[in-house]
Amino acid sequence: MGRTPSRTFGSVGVAMATPFAPDGSLDIPAARQLAAHLVEEGADCLILSGTTGESPTTHQPEKDALVREVVAEIGDRAMIVAGAGSNDTAHGVRIAAGAAKSGAQGLLIVSPYYSKPSQEGIYQHISAIASATDLPVMVYDIPGRTGVKISDETFDRLAENPQIKAVKDAAGDLPRGIATSRRTGLEFYSGDDGLNLPWLTIGASGIVSVVGHVAARRYRAMVDAVDAHDLESAQQIDNDLHVLVDAIMGGGQGAVMAKEALAMLGVLPSPTVRLPLVGASQAELDSLRRALTQRGYLS
Repeated sequence: MGRTPSRTFGSVGVAMATPFAPDGSLDIPAARQLAAHLVEEGADCLILSGTTGESPTTHQPEKDALVREVVAEIGDRAMIVAGAGSNDTAHGVRIAAGAAKSGAQGLLIVSPYYSKPSQEGIYQHISAIASATDLPVMVYDIPGRTGVKISDETFDRLAENPQIKAVKDAAGDLPRGIATSRRTGLEFYSGDDGLNLPWLTIGASGIVSVVGHVAARRYRAMVDAVDAHDLESAQQIDNDLHVLVDAIMGGGQGAVMAKEALAMLGVLPSPTVRLPLVGASQAELDSLRRALTQRGYLS
């Protein structure tokens, strides 16, 4: 471990869930409350309307309102990044422009899903959305969900765009990721909670976490320990958190389980999700409650 890496998007990011009322409507007061809670717990970047924010089922007026209200709540205490993901490039451009107008300070752009475009199509898609604003961009590579992998050559081309600063990596290939970071100068962020510590120890700038809804304070301590070259403390935190990672990311759908955990902790008034997502099963809820109790979040 060498010097502290550059961090355009902070070091402890949370892919924030979008709160809904029991009738499925956007719950702005709960969103403001959740954002404030996460920042107070140690997050220095909140990503709104990403996959965990149920972006496929929120519409642009809701996305814009969410950005405006969270920015108003948080001020300069954390960076607010808006997801601009779509498999329709023109739609992604409109989302990005709306987010910038609403006060977002950065964009998360996922590679286009389901359509499985060529690498040239991926490059042009991300470039077009990035060009819709002057905001810094984090590219999201998650081939398990999109069906396409961003190639080394495409990353090299994207890195030539001065707006494109970072990659949220959920491809699970650490050697490739660190090689790409070294080759391109792009900042890398762990997009897989099970790999947060390995990513940090090989020079990642930070994490973008789902489990951080519950454990942002612990992840802040982990990042601080790695920065201080205290690997033993970082490993202990990682070991302690594995039961939560397994319960939230391995025991059910991540957005669903994050909301269920927040509701159990009294941070969210309702764990409501929008179809096609459905609430957790009783077995999943029992496992989650055991994990939260085991780690002292519930008594």
